[in-house]
Amino acid sequence: MRVYFDSCILIYRIEQRQPWAQRVDALLASIDAAAALFVTTELTRLECRVRPLALGRADVLRDYDAFFEQPTLLWQPFDRRVFDSAAQLRAEHGLKTPDALHLAAALAAGCDQFWTNDHRLDAAAAQTLRVVVPGDQP
Repeated sequence: MRVYFDSCILIYRIEQRQPWAQRVDALLASIDAAAALFVTTELTRLECRVRPLALGRADVLRDYDAFFEQPTLLWQPFDRRVFDSAAQLRAEHGLKTPDALHLAAALAAGCDQFWTNDHRLDAAAAQTLRVVVPGDQP
């Protein structure tokens, strides 16, 4: 299984924002994380770093750096194919550019699941990718 984390998922987990961090942890516990491949992008890294930088939180930046330095992460590059797919997603579904780029990257990486807190991406992901919102599971 390939899982793409939207930036909010990492922010909830690393910054322990409740109740979402608990929901993300429960979702992680419900899958075979050892068998899963987690996908990320430089856009995710950028979005995660903004608030800690603005607040001068070097400790939180170190936590993010530790996460992003994991050798098991798959980094999906933003190439022309991803940008073209993002443009198509924006045109068809009215997504904002960052959301379209995240979704296009997940599709390009062959992800099965897209973890987010944004059901507005459901229609854009359609039958290609399962949008998973922590806390929605029984």
